[in-house]
This record gives sequence, C-alpha cells and structure tokens, in this order.
Amino acid sequence: MPMFRASLSSCIRTLVKTHPWLVPWLVGGTLAASALACAAQAQPQPLPPAGPLAATRPSFAQAIAAAWQRSIEATQSQGQQRQAQADQAVAGSWLAASPALQASQRQGRGSAAAGQRETELGVALPMWHIGARAAAGQAAQAELEWAQAAESAARLRIAAQVRETLGQLTGLESEHRLAVLQSQLLKRLAEDVDRRVRAGDLAPADAMATRAEWLASQAQEAEVQQRMRGQQAQWQLLTGMAISAEPEQPQTASRVDLDENHPELQLAARAVERAQRKLSLAQAQRGDNPELGLHLRQERSGQGMPTQSSVGVSLRLPFGTDTHAQPRIAAARTEVDLALTQQQRIRDRLAAELELARAQLHAAETQAQLETQRATLLRERAGHIDKAFKAGESPLPELLRALAAAAQAEASSERQQAHLRLAQARLQQAQGLLP
Repeated sequence: MPMFRASLSSCIRTLVKTHPWLVPWLVGGTLAASALACAAQAQPQPLPPAGPLAATRPSFAQAIAAAWQRSIEATQSQGQQRQAQADQAVAGSWLAASPALQASQRQGRGSAAAGQRETELGVALPMWHIGARAAAGQAAQAELEWAQAAESAARLRIAAQVRETLGQLTGLESEHRLAVLQSQLLKRLAEDVDRRVRAGDLAPADAMATRAEWLASQAQEAEVQQRMRGQQAQWQLLTGMAISAEPEQPQTASRVDLDENHPELQLAARAVERAQRKLSLAQAQRGDNPELGLHLRQERSGQGMPTQSSVGVSLRLPFGTDTHAQPRIAAARTEVDLALTQQQRIRDRLAAELELARAQLHAAETQAQLETQRATLLRERAGHIDKAFKAGESPLPELLRALAAAAQAEASSERQQAHLRLAQARLQQAQGLLP
C-alpha cells in the first residue's frame, strides 16, 4: 500500500503539470485513496481513541453503574426494598397491630352516691389469627425477593439504554475522526496547489476547485461534530460522564436457549410468588384481628370507704362470615391469575426477542463477511487498474473510479462492522447478560 500511494502521487504530480483540467478528478481520487487507506488500517478493529482519552475512558460496567445511580429506577427500587423490610418487621412482631390504651372513670352524683368513684385503666392488644403471622412473614419475604428481582430487571433496562447510546456515540466518534483526517488531507492538497499556482504550473481555477473541496470537507466535519456533540449530551445525561466508555466485550452465554436466570423471568416468577403469598394471607385473615385486654380497676363505695382494686382480662373475638372476606380474597386471586398470565407473556416475548437477536446477529455476520470480501476484491481491482495505468493501458478516470469504488466498499465494510458489534450487544441484552 505505501508503494502504491507513492507511485500514484508521482503520476498525479505529472498529470497536474500537463493537464490542469484534471485537478477535480485528482482531488476525488486523492480522497478515495485516503479513505481506502484509512479503512484498510481500521479493519477489522475500530479506530482507536486518542491517547489521553483512552487512558481516562471508564469501563462499560462503570458506565452502567453510573447510569443506574442517576436513574429514577434506583430510587424506586430502594423504596420498594425499604417497604418490604418494614413489612418483615411487622410480621416479626407478636402483635398484629399497634396496642391501644383504654381509660374510663365514673363518679357518683347526689347525696346517696356521694364519694362513689370508679377508675379503670386498660390496654388492648391486637392478636394474630391462627396462621396469619406465618403467612404475613412469608408474604413480606416474597415482597423483598420481588423488590430485589425488580432491581435486577431495572438494571438490565438501564444497560440497554447504555448499550444503544454508547454504540451510536462510538460510531460518531469514528466518523468524526475520519472527517478530521479528510479535512487535513484536503488542506495540505489545497496548500500544495496554491504553491503550484503561484509558480505558474497550475491555473487559478484549479486552486479554487481544490479550496472549494476543502471547504466542503470542513462543512462535513462541522456537521459530524454537531451530531457527535448531541449524542455526547445524551450520553452525559444518561451516565453523568463527559467521555464515552470502552466498548463492551462480547460474552458467550452458557445456554443457547432462554435462561431461567434472565432478570425479567426472575421478576415474573417473584411476582407470581408474591401474589400467591398475598392470597394466602388474605385467606388467613378473614376478619378483624382478635384483641386481648388487660384492665386495672379501682372502686370506692362512698365517702370514707376504703378503695378496692381489681385486675381483669378480656378477650374480643370478632366473628364474621366468608361473605365479608370474599372481596379481598377475590382480588388476591385475580392478582395471582394476572401474574401467571404475565409470566407466560414475558417468557414468549423474551424467547421471540432472543430468536430475533440471533437472526440479526447471523445476518450481520454474513453481511460483514460479504462486505469484507467485496472490499478486498475492489482493492485488488484498483491495484490491477493502477498497474495498467502505469503501463499506459488504462485512462486516469477509470483509475479514479476504481479508487472511489474501493474506498466506498471499505467504508461500507466499516459500517457493517459497527452493525455487527451492535448486533452482538443486542444479543447479550436479549440473553440478559450484564458485565
């Protein structure tokens, strides 16, 4: 490739001196050759970042952690877990509800009841129904496990946003670097043409055409930079990071089918268990809680009579029919049915998404292989036409067209490599994999 560029540059300088009208063609050929060389150096790996940027780029896992800390889902998950822990504390108590203090006093009126007084102090202790305390503890544990599974599923959804945003940002960064290199190349070419115009070797129109191409490349660079800055703003809003993260490394799942440890499947299973535990609790608590009462009473029969004290114990047992508990039990049964239906729907959806992601990855691999072969063939074709051009058997426009076609093929191959990396990330997302 270096020998090819050197020979091509020598031929171009000769033709510029003899045929000034070929300057636009030569500009296009130079751009195509530059794009071909850049794309060939970029295969099969993407363009590396600059040195300082590469040294300070966070990892993909750090980007997901940062995005999670900034998300609303993180706050919601913390609140759900705190609520589940509070339910566990209630279920661990011996009382079904807060105790109540009772106080009463009666005092006699009239001459016959003068000095009579009765004072009573008591406390009411709500008790659990038989089996209700154990059911409440199981329901609270199921609630906590559901909250933890919901956090894992939310992290996976945040990872999907990070994957998509990072993939687009990385592609725009590569495109911007190519635009900068192209603009620098045209700048050097325009300066060289200006010197030749001042020396009288080229016409002023050639310098105008070259400078127009340079200005067009600067406009293209500014347009790509604007799109990149917009994507950087989205990245910073998502993760709080000013620079992009390192690309995600492909992972290989241990199973080829849908894994039961998928966060969304785990969340669906915990939702079913939570609904079932709520149903068991509703069946155990068919009425109001019974109450145990402890009372202390002081009585005085009249003026100057001694005070008598007594201690009493009471038990309040609410009784009711199943009719009053049926609405609550029916609502719990409906929640169980909905959770089971949603679990099956989630399983079907995840299986379809996984199959689609595999198909897209297979198609991306095939397209990337075909684009690589096409770029190789067009690159070899450009080399043969270059040899024919040197031997005087091929005109310059045909060589420039061959170089442009080869450069376009290399650029298409690089874009397909980016699509392949995105397809790999989407497959990992469908498999429920996190770094």
